[in-house]
Parts: sequence; C-alpha cells; structure tokens
Amino acid sequence: MVGTSGSGKSVLAGRLAARFGLTDIELDALFWGPGWTEAEQPVFRGRIESAMARGEGWVVHGNYSKVQDLTWGRADTVIWLDYALPVVLWRVTRRSVGRILKRKKLWGGNRESARMVFFSRDSIILWALQTYGSNKRQYEKLIRDNAYPHLRILRLKRPREAAELLASAGQL
Repeated sequence: MVGTSGSGKSVLAGRLAARFGLTDIELDALFWGPGWTEAEQPVFRGRIESAMARGEGWVVHGNYSKVQDLTWGRADTVIWLDYALPVVLWRVTRRSVGRILKRKKLWGGNRESARMVFFSRDSIILWALQTYGSNKRQYEKLIRDNAYPHLRILRLKRPREAAELLASAGQL
C-alpha cells in the first residue's frame, strides 16, 4: 500500500490485514527509532524480512523506494492511494493535530509536536506537499514501465473507492 504521507495507507492496510488475518507491516515502525533516528539500511531491510516471514501473508504500507525490491517484489497487489492534494493535506493535518492533542506515542516512542508539524523543515505536512508530485511521477513510471509485471495495481483516486474496496474485500 502506497500513497503520499497522510493519505490513509495505515488505516486501510490495517483494516485489510484484519479482514484477511494478515500481518500488518508498517514500514515507518520498522524505520524510525527513538529521537527520530533512521534505521541503517541493512537493519531496516532485516526488519522487513523478519516481519514478512511471519504469518501466512502480509499487508505492507509505506513509501520506501529503497526497499521496493522486497515489498513490491514479493507482493501480488499494490494499492496506490492517489488522492487529490487537498484531500491529502487535510488528512495529514487532521491526523497530526489529533496526535499532538492526544500526545500519541509513535514508532520508537516518538511524538509529533506543534513545533515539529507546523514550524519545522521536517514538518510532515511540508513533506507531504513536497513529495506529492514526485510520488505520483514515481508510481506512474513504475506502472507504465511495467517494472513489476507480476503485480496487480489498484489505483484509488478517491477515499470513496477505498471504502468500496474494503466493503468488497472478500471478493479480491
């Protein structure tokens, strides 16, 4: 499951994993350590390999192109949440504000703060804005070039399509 930060990957992936009894693998949880430290590439890849080895199947969600050979290479379906920029910006802002207000612990015990979200160069909202176009171009190119010919690609352009997918999930 891919899509710009805040598009709803984790929510939809979690629901699909629960529906089918699959392992829910959130790449951010495997990448980020305490103090927002990034996992070294071999460590990150090892964590992904270990997570994918559990259970009968999995749903992986995240936009880490450095491990795409692991994730896309072993998947049978990629769901791309390709929503309009205003939808993504609204969702990422709403999610971050909720996390700040609830002081929600994230991966590695990290928390978002108002300073980090709204007044930092590392802002997740700024990140979503900056990566929106490049993500779109990257995924369109991968699909156009048939880089992973074994994959079924589901490109969802509206949140309603994700709800319909979830409602019909038993027929996938």
